[in-house]
Amino acid sequence: MLYLYIKAIHIIFVVCWMAGLFYIVRIFIYHIEAREREEDVQKILFPQFALMASRLWNIITVPAMILTVLAGIAMLYLNPYLFQADWMLVKLGFVVGLLIYHFVCQHVMIQLRNGIFSWTSTQLRIWNEVATILLVAIVFVVVLKNALNWIYGIIGLFLFIFIIMMGVKIYKYYRLKK
Repeated sequence: MLYLYIKAIHIIFVVCWMAGLFYIVRIFIYHIEAREREEDVQKILFPQFALMASRLWNIITVPAMILTVLAGIAMLYLNPYLFQADWMLVKLGFVVGLLIYHFVCQHVMIQLRNGIFSWTSTQLRIWNEVATILLVAIVFVVVLKNALNWIYGIIGLFLFIFIIMMGVKIYKYYRLKK
């Protein structure tokens, strides 16, 4: 029964973590696009976006990531046989990718706070989809669990990536057309 409570906590904080990751990149995009505004407007927007990003990161995203990881570790501790399941190893690989994504976002946040604009808004829009792709991959691996379904899942994932990238390109085309 303890395992199920920890699993519920894990799922809840995954949702919170993902919400933070999705929104933080939107704030980055708005921050980058604020450079196109007048200087007096930038003086208002830059500190505001930095504050919003900092609060989101420190109050929601990082604690949710920590609790997600701790609950995941607790589940593995309570059920060490999960390490013998191929699907779990694949899931953990995607989770490592999500952790890397998390820390890259933290780096971008620090850069923007220091006035370093090394990403374009289009690059950030594409980057934002990486979290979606990792989430979809993790969910499919956990739900499907068997190797034959993984093949279909991977094919579906690549189709999903293609559709997302086309959506980003179409959005950019219409945004620049205005």
